[in-house]
Amino acid sequence: MNIPNTLTLLRIVMIPVLVLVFYLPVDWRNYAACAVFSAAALTDLLDGYLARRLNQTSPLGAFLDPVADKLMVAVVLVLLVQADPSIRLALPAAVIVGREITVSALREWMAELGARSKVAVSVYGKIKTIAQMIALILLLFREPVLGLPVYETGLVLLYVAAVLTLISLCQYLLSAWPKLRETARKQ
Repeated sequence: MNIPNTLTLLRIVMIPVLVLVFYLPVDWRNYAACAVFSAAALTDLLDGYLARRLNQTSPLGAFLDPVADKLMVAVVLVLLVQADPSIRLALPAAVIVGREITVSALREWMAELGARSKVAVSVYGKIKTIAQMIALILLLFREPVLGLPVYETGLVLLYVAAVLTLISLCQYLLSAWPKLRETARKQ
């Protein structure tokens, strides 16, 4: 167990804390949920940086990091859609969760075929993650700041993340397509 893996596990432990804070019957629950999620997002940046900087990359970390990210994002999206059960929020949430499931399955299958590098993280995926994290922070915060529509800005950024999600999904599928066709021909 090293520092980056400990941070990743901490992020997973923060998920039930976030759920509990989200449902607290207090006026400041949005701020607290936003703080917990922001701390989790910070550990995501920090664990990757430290793993490379301290030369502490590991197979466990390579497995746990994306799992922790996907769990946290999926849980937050479920919480937000439950709090605002509208198509304007459910649609980008479904796109984002659906893409994550599809890409995870594609990566697993490509790894079985020995072609995992064909579905490595892309630039669109990284930009999508940044837009998505900022969107979720704003959506959790919810309250206007200095008259600025925080929730609505978060919703716009979530749509940006959803569009980038679809672009990166297409990119992954296109890069995996030759291997997928080759495998289909053999069957």
